Amino acid sequence: MNKEQLIKIRRDLHKIPETGFKEHKTQEYLIKTIEQLNHTNVHVTKWKTGLFVFVEGVNPKRTIGYRTDIDGLPIVEETGLPFASVHKEYMHACGHDFHMTIALGALSDIASKPIDDNVLFIFQPAEEGPGGAEPILRSETFKQWNLDMIFALHIAPELPVGTVSSREGILFANTSELFIDFIGKGGHAAYPHLTKDMIVTASSFVTQLQQIISRKVDPLDSGVITIGKMTAGTVQNIIAEKARLEGTIRTLRPETMSIIKAELERYIKGFQYTYDCNITVDYGSMYYQVYNDGHCVDKFRKIMDSIGVNYLEANAAMTGEDFGYFLKDIPGFMFWLGVDSEYGLHNSHLNPNEDAIAVGVEAVTKTIRRMN
Repeated sequence: MNKEQLIKIRRDLHKIPETGFKEHKTQEYLIKTIEQLNHTNVHVTKWKTGLFVFVEGVNPKRTIGYRTDIDGLPIVEETGLPFASVHKEYMHACGHDFHMTIALGALSDIASKPIDDNVLFIFQPAEEGPGGAEPILRSETFKQWNLDMIFALHIAPELPVGTVSSREGILFANTSELFIDFIGKGGHAAYPHLTKDMIVTASSFVTQLQQIISRKVDPLDSGVITIGKMTAGTVQNIIAEKARLEGTIRTLRPETMSIIKAELERYIKGFQYTYDCNITVDYGSMYYQVYNDGHCVDKFRKIMDSIGVNYLEANAAMTGEDFGYFLKDIPGFMFWLGVDSEYGLHNSHLNPNEDAIAVGVEAVTKTIRRMN
C-alpha cells in the first residue's frame, strides 16, 4: 500500500469509532480491505467483533504475532477535521485508527512477500474496556496458533515523527478500575441525627484513602489511587442516602495491586462499622502490566538503527494496556511510535501527524522480517 492508500484507510476508520465489542462497522471495513488484497496465503477468522488474520509462511518453523487494537472512546471529537467522527459521541482519541492502518499496511507487505515463518495479525476489540485480550487468550480459536512471540505499538503524541521508544522490563503499569458504592439512610437536612449521611462518609473515605499509598506501599515501590468522580445527593436540603466513588488503581508490580486492594477492603470494613452503613466495591476491568522481553527489545532497537528510525529509551509509565496479558504468556514487547501531536491521548483534539503511518508500517514490517 502506498502513502495515499494508507491515509485514506486511516481517515475512513477515523470516521467510524465504536466502543468495546461494538466494533461492527470497523470489523466490516477491515474485512473488506483485507479481501481486496486478494492473497491466497491470507486466512481471515472472525472473533466477536475482532479478527484473526493468518499469513502462511513459505517454510514455517514458528509463528509471529502482531496485535492491533480497534476500538474508540466515548469522547465527542473537537478536531474540526473534514474526516471527523460521524459517530458524534465517539472518537478515535487514542490512535487506534492509526494502529489499524499500520497493521493493514504491514499485512499487505507480508502477504505479498511472505517470510519463512507464519504471521498472525490480531485485530483486537475492547482494549479501552472491558478488555479484549484476556478472552482472546482463553479462546480455542487463538490457542490453535501457538505463538512464539508477539509485539504491538502505541502512538506517542509527545514524540516526533521518525522516532520509536521502548524499554526492557516494565513499560505500562498494572491497572484496575475502582467503583465504591455507599448506602446509608437519607432524610431532612434539619435532622441529621436521624440519618446516615453518605456524603460525609464518602468524603471522609476519599481523604483517608491516600494513606494506603503513603503508609502501606513501600516508598521504593510505586502505586496510585485516583478518585476521579464522586456522585451523591439529589437536592440541597436532603441528606444523601447514597454515594458513589469512581476511580482507578495503578501499580508497577502485581503484588502491590494485591496489597492495595486488601488494605482498601479493610478500610471498607472499618467505615461500615464507624458510619453504620453498607459499602460495596467493584474493581471493573483489570489490566496486567506490559513487561517487555529484553532480547526482543534489544533486537528491535538494532533493527530500528539499521533502517534509520530514531530509537529512544522509554520510561515506565502508569498508563495501562491489556496487551500485557499477551506478554504474560508469550515473549514479546510493545513500543511507542512518535506522531508529534499538540494534544495527548484521550484528548478530544488529538490529531496525530499522518507521516508517522509510513514509519509505523516500516517499523512493524522490518521487525516481522528480521526478528529472531
